[in-house]
Amino acid sequence: MRAASSRLSSLCNCGQVHGAFNRRAFLAGGAAAFACAATPLAGFLPKAYAQAKGSIIDVHHHISPPSWVAGLKSVKMDSPPVNNWSVEKTLDDMDKGGVGVAITSPTTPQASPFDAPTAARIARESNEFAKKLESNHPNRFGTWAMLPLPHVNESLKEIEYAFDTLKVDGVGVMTSYGNKWLGYAEFEPVWAELNRRKATVYTHPTAANCCVNLVRDIDPALIEFGTDTTRSIFTIIFSGFGEKYPDINWIWSHGGGSITAFYERFTVQSIARPPYAGKVTRAQIDKQIGRFYYDTAAIPNEVTLSALAKMVPASQIVFGTDYPYRRAAEYIKPIESFFKPDEVTMIKRDNALKLVPRLKTA
Repeated sequence: MRAASSRLSSLCNCGQVHGAFNRRAFLAGGAAAFACAATPLAGFLPKAYAQAKGSIIDVHHHISPPSWVAGLKSVKMDSPPVNNWSVEKTLDDMDKGGVGVAITSPTTPQASPFDAPTAARIARESNEFAKKLESNHPNRFGTWAMLPLPHVNESLKEIEYAFDTLKVDGVGVMTSYGNKWLGYAEFEPVWAELNRRKATVYTHPTAANCCVNLVRDIDPALIEFGTDTTRSIFTIIFSGFGEKYPDINWIWSHGGGSITAFYERFTVQSIARPPYAGKVTRAQIDKQIGRFYYDTAAIPNEVTLSALAKMVPASQIVFGTDYPYRRAAEYIKPIESFFKPDEVTMIKRDNALKLVPRLKTA
């Protein structure tokens, strides 16, 4: 896991994270406390920092809640981009790239390194921090709630709190947890509940136990993150969860990782032999691949965009930056050059509005 976090040390030099969320004030007043509770974050999250200078919705945008940062430091998994994040820097990048709204989530490893009680606490405090960020900067942010996975019972409790009290836009999860991928049976109670809520599940890659330090001197982010996304997509489809829980809207980061390169193996080779021969059809596989959403983070190039556009229509592609590891402005010209104008509009904003309709007023 230590090596898996090495991607977090290579970029960004922003302002230091300070403070902690005053949970007592929040819990005493419920969601209304966002608007009026005095917290130690007053200086860290200045209100009404700036009006939006663009209309783009970024679904892949990372923040650093103080409780989460402290947790990572305690297990020596923190890094400069995580430690140095600030709201001023994030808003500045959004404005430079024409991003009106960023839907936020902490990056890998989220709460996965911690035991159940610690993971539950960090997830709760991180989600409250994200909602405070929303309230202090109206119409600039949304929230993919962190879940304390791989701890299922704690995750179910956090789903209830996040949706019913915090009113989040969806959840953000890792593509794997140790040696378990999202399509594994252990996680089914989580998907059943999120399907009941017709929720959006944004996914972010990580390095599974199998593949930390797999190839000497190669950061897992360069290869393993893409393949881990692909592993997770495969497990969701071939476990039957994609079909069983059709009301979950899945977002796969980085254009779905390496799925475009493995498309033939998904749709042809996988069903030509056991265990899937005669149990899964190509039509079923194509239906799931075609209904998933894929973000543009780290794929602003004609090669990858061409493959993704061949696999799914523009209606299934959403704008993502991977801030602070990339900058919003990097994506504008490549997307506008490759796609037709009406497709650009869908990718930059309209497709995200289907997932988060409340942002129509943002």
